[in-house]
Amino acid sequence: MANGSNNFKITIEALEEAYNKAAEANIKVKGLIISNPSNPLGTILDMETLKSLVTFINKRNIHLVCNEIYSSTIFKPPSFISISEIIQHLECNSDLIHIVYSLSKDMGFPGFRVGIVYSYNDAVVNCGRKMSSFGLVSSQTQHLLALMLSDDDFVGRFLGESSKRIGNRHKHFTMGLEEVEINCLLPGNAGLFCWMDLRSLLKEPTFEDEMALWHVIIKEVKLNVSPGSSFHCVEPGWFRVCFANMDDATVAVALRRIQTFVAQTKKGEALLKNKPWQKKLQRSFSSQTYDDGLMSPHMLSPHSSIPHSPLL
Repeated sequence: MANGSNNFKITIEALEEAYNKAAEANIKVKGLIISNPSNPLGTILDMETLKSLVTFINKRNIHLVCNEIYSSTIFKPPSFISISEIIQHLECNSDLIHIVYSLSKDMGFPGFRVGIVYSYNDAVVNCGRKMSSFGLVSSQTQHLLALMLSDDDFVGRFLGESSKRIGNRHKHFTMGLEEVEINCLLPGNAGLFCWMDLRSLLKEPTFEDEMALWHVIIKEVKLNVSPGSSFHCVEPGWFRVCFANMDDATVAVALRRIQTFVAQTKKGEALLKNKPWQKKLQRSFSSQTYDDGLMSPHMLSPHSSIPHSPLL
């Protein structure tokens, strides 16, 4: 199973184990969905891993859907490799390969709602054409994007500058975390976020403690991060932090808050052999209120964003 011990790398052993468990539970596996670059890890899949994925789905005769929405957010080597490049040099059934992409991340156009499905399967393409009438892109939007994307010079300069800024922000943010001995998954080199390791702040390595810590970060530190459990992470204590959707002043505030919180927590641990935030949590929430809150539709979920919070 992918976890921190192997930098969350996808392995054939883990895929085979998951496939066999599904078979034992009478679940018919129809496909594998991946994100490359990875959300939430902020890393890319290397050529050998991609080849092994294609070999695996070909062997099992299941589909592979590859989300490449962050493909131009690479800010340092190694470079991005599309699944389309892999299948050109690997014998496989290309009808099983499908690529999903959008302009919302690379070009910063989430409001345009423009997405792409690229498939080698004619049946999938025909189905997509029939379904497209439910989500048509306006003629004005198509015309604007066509003009913009046909300007190779502009697109090249835009993506180059974007990658440079993302890289600088990633370096600044992760170095700020390292000042209080908080690490992020390495080698992070893509995406708009980093995979932050807060396992040292958990009293016990459980998802209950992870959620308790998340509530404190939300309520007390006033930062909105996403716990690993919301991404089905099997190891408690990892959090996704988006760092590219704010200005420099806001980043400074966010870093200062989290540095202060971590420093106070570790100082309290050394003196009290306990986490001070856990005592504060017990004072703030009765067990009944806390349990009910997690089930309430009005309670913030790990996926939600909080207006005016530095980190989303």
